[in-house]
Amino acid sequence: MKITRLETFLVPPRWLFLKIETDEGVVGWGEPVVEGRAHTVQAAVHELADVLIGADPARIEDLWQLMYRSGFYRGGAVFMSAIAGIDQALWDIKGKVLDTPVHNLLGGACRDRIRIYSWIGGDRPAEVGNAARLAQAAGFTAIKMNATEELQYVDSADKVDQVLERVQAVRDSTSAAFGIAVDFHGRVHRPMAKVLVRELESMRLLFIEEPVLSENIEALRDVCRLTSTPIALGERLYSRWDFKQILQEGLADIIQPDLSHAGGITECRKIASMAEAYDVALAPHCPLGPIALAACLQLDAVSHNAFIQEQSLGIHYNAGNDLLDYLTSPLVFEYSAGFVNIPQGPGLGIEVNEDYVREMAALGHRWRNPVWRHADGSVAEW
Repeated sequence: MKITRLETFLVPPRWLFLKIETDEGVVGWGEPVVEGRAHTVQAAVHELADVLIGADPARIEDLWQLMYRSGFYRGGAVFMSAIAGIDQALWDIKGKVLDTPVHNLLGGACRDRIRIYSWIGGDRPAEVGNAARLAQAAGFTAIKMNATEELQYVDSADKVDQVLERVQAVRDSTSAAFGIAVDFHGRVHRPMAKVLVRELESMRLLFIEEPVLSENIEALRDVCRLTSTPIALGERLYSRWDFKQILQEGLADIIQPDLSHAGGITECRKIASMAEAYDVALAPHCPLGPIALAACLQLDAVSHNAFIQEQSLGIHYNAGNDLLDYLTSPLVFEYSAGFVNIPQGPGLGIEVNEDYVREMAALGHRWRNPVWRHADGSVAEW
């Protein structure tokens, strides 16, 4: 079997899908994308096609190493996301050829389902109490919310009070057992992160995500010393080498590699195993489409340290098209009692509705993240 073609589809709301074709008619699907930079990743995928056309798609590890090591410059969001989507599609092909789900090819599942959480509140969190109540009524047992709007390096006490009020509104609207994860989204710098993690200590959160940007190792050390709340990070780390220092220094309790950004199933399996050796939990990042989620669930199935999975159903970014719209059978992601079952079909376990993908690709998208500014006119972290 040989790879004959790579075809990409820019589809709304903000996704990029990849179809890899073979000379025996078996195709695989992947989701290589950087949110807001989909066209750039699309170009990178087609550059990598030069070393893939004519290759045996079954040699996944060799092709991963070829894509990663054959260029002088490595790593980063765009390059690793291109590799990630290709890797997903190669695993999809291999599973279909062997008529088994990817998790069987990775040693077999150690779980049948995994807990999931729902996003509430949007980029500028408001009305979160009612949104949390609705999420709980829909069967979710946990939510994630942005902590705050933009914050200056040092900001006012009322901004801190607003964070506490919103989290308390979620707790009051749900129950003591309901999981609340608070995402600082890289918007918070060290001075305010130190204040917020201490103030939130009594809220008994599921985790705090990206309390500061992951490259600020010194700030992470300070923040970790100030709280017993689990710290989660990793959506902006793209390889096992990026995660190495975080794990060695104990700067995360939960890692969140994104299977559409961090080299796909092949690389994220290695990252997950590294984390298990450090007694660190896994919660893959995935505010993306159905192919990315299917890949995450295959990894969750074989990773003992996986404990919860992000998913994008109903997320505020999914205007016009949502998670299930591009599948021939939306029931493949069977949500029940706050869990989702691991797909059992061959490959990634989903069937992409190619006709609908092509229809929506004719519309395309140019999604960009918001650009925020502080009151003084300086650019704020989004």
